[in-house]
Amino acid sequence: MSSGQERVDGAEGTGAPEGDVYDWFRRGVRLLDERHPAAAVQLLARAAEEEPHSRSIREALARAQFDAGSYAAALESFRAVAQADPSDDYAQFGWGVSAARLGDFESSAEHLALAVAMRPDNQHYRAALRQTRATLAAREGAFGPLVPGAPGYLAPPQDPHDEA
Repeated sequence: MSSGQERVDGAEGTGAPEGDVYDWFRRGVRLLDERHPAAAVQLLARAAEEEPHSRSIREALARAQFDAGSYAAALESFRAVAQADPSDDYAQFGWGVSAARLGDFESSAEHLALAVAMRPDNQHYRAALRQTRATLAAREGAFGPLVPGAPGYLAPPQDPHDEA
């Protein structure tokens, strides 16, 4: 048996879940589908430790990390999948949306554009890319300056030498 197929007893004190890596993967995906991403991360991270080159485990872990709000960890997991297979459109998409959540819109646009190029029919990919590009354009002032009272407007700092 390979290390990924060995049975784990879940004995007291080991902290290992019962079953083998495939059992952990299946239970983790089920928890993710049932909207329990933090619990899924625990099982899927354990599975990824045992089978670090399994893209399916790594992708499920990345999805769980993203859904749990661990965007930096999700980005690293999606990146690992995308680097193992650069033609994996979902990994490129995950990398892009994770980067956006972390505020790195330049990287986000790059990876979302790759995902869209691979799957131009995917509306989720296209919407995420449009949103990222709009954020970049707004940051560059493409839509003009923000006006006082608009959401996101920050008043310029007051010069202490100005007297009103």
